[in-house]
Amino acid sequence: MKKNKYPTVMTIAGFDGSGGAGIQADIKTASALGCFSTSVLTALPVQNTKGVRKIYPVPIEAVKDQIASLMEDVVPDAIKIGMVHTSELVETIVSTLARYKKVPVVFDPVMVATSGHRLIEEETIQAIIKLLIPLADLITPNMDESAVLAKTEVKTLAQMKTAGMDIKALGCKNILLKGGHQESTVITSLLLDEACRYHAFEFNKIDTDNTHGSGCTLSSAIASFMARGKALHEAVELGQQYVFNAIENGADVQTGEGNGPLNHFFNPRKLIKREIV
Repeated sequence: MKKNKYPTVMTIAGFDGSGGAGIQADIKTASALGCFSTSVLTALPVQNTKGVRKIYPVPIEAVKDQIASLMEDVVPDAIKIGMVHTSELVETIVSTLARYKKVPVVFDPVMVATSGHRLIEEETIQAIIKLLIPLADLITPNMDESAVLAKTEVKTLAQMKTAGMDIKALGCKNILLKGGHQESTVITSLLLDEACRYHAFEFNKIDTDNTHGSGCTLSSAIASFMARGKALHEAVELGQQYVFNAIENGADVQTGEGNGPLNHFFNPRKLIKREIV
């Protein structure tokens, strides 16, 4: 007789054949943290460690059907949403999830490439602001993405704080403003919670370019800890520590000729079993 279940995380994101980001990073992260991972494919990029060559779209109906089939069977304890590159995709994800019982959502608003180029159109950004941000329990923008959402320059810690309040006004519950782009030896990220209180997290900057997929990994790690029953603040803290350790343990490894991946399995945990109640 089946009396146990695994804490489950659903990832709604794009593909990364090089294995460092996207759905692959999400599945690795959830697995390493003792969770069972299901996945919904939103796009099929052709990429390696040196960059994206082409993106093949996934039909909107296929995205909707994937979400529905999982929500009606392997119900997640938390959901991570990655890059959504069209307004139609945003609308489909939000409207499909609305048909089911609310599950904690972590949204990583991927909008700007490392080069500084916008990855999505203004129409999609507006759909994200109107539909996805109010749905999410936590969003995890980096400094460039915070600048896009707040429509202001974000280069310093003080500017991060100002941008956080501007983004909060868009209807977001909790915001983790990531400080990975800071030009300093110590990186500071800020969690702005529902009560408009800031919580700072500091980590030493690791000298490596093996950071491909770090944003995907962080949002998935936070979702995994939430699926395990951790409160949001603790899930954010544990998620950031996991990413720091994954970067540190993969910093000296050569994988491809570009920006290498993190070491997601530096200390993997067995799948957690919980009694069904």
